[in-house]
Order: sequence, then C-alpha cells, then structure tokens
Amino acid sequence: MISYLSYFCIGVGLIFWFWGTFPLVGDRSVLYKLHSLSVADTLGSMSIVFGLLLQIPSEWPLFILAIISLAIWNTVLGYVLAYCSSSEDNQQ
Repeated sequence: MISYLSYFCIGVGLIFWFWGTFPLVGDRSVLYKLHSLSVADTLGSMSIVFGLLLQIPSEWPLFILAIISLAIWNTVLGYVLAYCSSSEDNQQ
C-alpha cells in the first residue's frame, strides 16, 4: 500500500511539473508565467520528494531537508526573478 501511495505522489509531482509549463506558451505577462511555473515546480518537486521519502524511509532527515529547502529556495528565487523582471520594466 505504501508503494502505491509513493507512486501516486511521484505521479502527481510529474503532473504538476508539466502543468506548470503550459502557461509558458500563453500570451500572459512574464510575471504570471513565472508565478505559475514556480508554484507548480515547487509543489511537484515536494510531491516527488515525499514519494521518495515513502520509498526510502531510512533517509527521512535528508528528504525533510530537501522539502524545506525546496519550499524556501524556490520561493526566494521566484521573488528575486520577479523583482529583477519588474525593475527592468521600470527602467524602459
């Protein structure tokens, strides 16, 4: 049962990854594209890492550190890219 839940989490993570790339081909603003990509990437990556955590429970400290790092760094880097993008728009 745990392996099915693990595969489900990994599958959901892959779906989030692909789902986040679809807005890149739209006609929306760069900030909207960046936001949708970073949210989907963060959720997908965290879901995949949680699925791996269920597969290899002996490595839980490493996986918990990976989940926390993903949550923090993906968010911070998304804000930095958005700030740089908006400051370039203001200079033009």
